[in-house]
Amino acid sequence: QVQLVESGGGLVQAGGSLRLSCSASGSIFSINPMGWYRQAPGKQRDLVARITWGGSTNYADSVKDRFTISRDNAKNTVYLQMNSLKPEDTAVYYCNSGGRAGFWGQGTQVTVSS
Repeated sequence: QVQLVESGGGLVQAGGSLRLSCSASGSIFSINPMGWYRQAPGKQRDLVARITWGGSTNYADSVKDRFTISRDNAKNTVYLQMNSLKPEDTAVYYCNSGGRAGFWGQGTQVTVSS
């Protein structure tokens, strides 16, 4: 069992930055791929960024060169640094462990005003 707790969401103006954090409990954190997903109202939940235990990453095309995912295995924490935010980045952001069939956090709201 893995429990995930997100923090760091909020309201920011377009062009601004936010950093999301996800603290995980459970020993499988260190071996599971970790990811951030987001879901805007009326839309499906989509992958934003993903990182493996070894540090390999992949990103949605819409966030490449703006967002950076990282993890600290010693702290059981994964981060999402979001720069140059756009109104279309507005969504609830979810931390994930182990893919869509894995474990989810409760979500944190990110709102980008124009």
